[in-house]
Amino acid sequence: MRVLLFAAAALLAATAVPATAAQISDGKVKIGILNDQSGVYADFGGKWSVEAAKMAVEDFGGSVQGAPIEVVSADHQNKPDIASNIARQWYDTEQVDAIMELTTSSVALAVQGLSKEKKKIDIVTGAATTDLTGKQCSPYGFHWAYDTHSQAVGTGGELVKQGGDTWFFITVDYAFGYSLEEQTTQFIKSHNGKVLGSVRYPLGATDYSSFLLQAQSSGAKIVGLANAGLDTTNSIKQAAEFGIVAGGQRLAALLFTLAEVHGLGLQAAQGVVLTEGYYWDRDDKSREFADRFFKRTGRMPNMIQAGTYSAVLQYLKAVDKAKTDETEAVAKELHEMPVNDVFTANGKVLPNGRMVHDMYLYQVKKPEESKKDWDYYTYLATIPGDEAFMKAEESGCPLVSK
Repeated sequence: MRVLLFAAAALLAATAVPATAAQISDGKVKIGILNDQSGVYADFGGKWSVEAAKMAVEDFGGSVQGAPIEVVSADHQNKPDIASNIARQWYDTEQVDAIMELTTSSVALAVQGLSKEKKKIDIVTGAATTDLTGKQCSPYGFHWAYDTHSQAVGTGGELVKQGGDTWFFITVDYAFGYSLEEQTTQFIKSHNGKVLGSVRYPLGATDYSSFLLQAQSSGAKIVGLANAGLDTTNSIKQAAEFGIVAGGQRLAALLFTLAEVHGLGLQAAQGVVLTEGYYWDRDDKSREFADRFFKRTGRMPNMIQAGTYSAVLQYLKAVDKAKTDETEAVAKELHEMPVNDVFTANGKVLPNGRMVHDMYLYQVKKPEESKKDWDYYTYLATIPGDEAFMKAEESGCPLVSK
């Protein structure tokens, strides 16, 4: 009898789940990276963000509270319905605990709404609209790398200070474009500038000639490109063909990252003023991360990819501190923990989910100023986080008490 009891006890000990891992649902932590991997934003985030997420998991150690960590990914094709269907399947049948990246504002808003319904965490690094932490905020939703307000204050603000007091907008026709134009317009008008006109175009357009001609004929000092990814690249290329800059107007690329500068080349991109939350050559920590990223991908990371690394790493830290992947507990830790990593130092999360951190204003170098591959930016200024991002109580988030 004693032998049987001992054997049973040994069997239980051998098969028992560690006490810490028992607090993790399904015995693992599963993170989904949902973004554009084949369209206009494929370089903006794309498969490179997936690699950044995997790097964060590896740097964390591959497991949390005794449970393995898994990263899955999918291409939402910039379509909210496709994104929602993938997210629903991930949550309902594939045990995904959190979804991140979410390039394209219409997609991010749709998935954040679903995540709120399902009581799941989403962390947006690829989309820009301030509605994510404003009127459509969620207790489980977080906005990490940048937003339209930070881009308006950074790029828009610098050009207004330089005398760019009349603007014409070429705006992509969905939530991101509207928000970027609106935020920049508010900043222009608050500094006694004027918006002379605007035109909207469908995402992924290839011919910008009619829009650029309207901007040219407006006489505005600044042509504001309220777009991103290949849309921005193509806009700038065609603007050069129409002689817009040669004719005395300036281009404001309101969301332009290292990936697009690389795709366009310094000859065409030189002189463009832009705002990013991360640059690979900023300091020793950013260079070390970028070197490792380059060895995996053959390219340097932009703020979307570095921001995705940061978001995944911070989520895992929160799970570890909470000792569970239960949504309410992890969300509480995410709101309370400071953010210190290769992306930022002393970042803080507001009650509406906005992660506040410094942003940086850069100007794209002339070809002769670049000393090596990927040496694209000249630093102009630091925009403190409290200036770059809207205060929670001003955001319109219904979760924030007035």
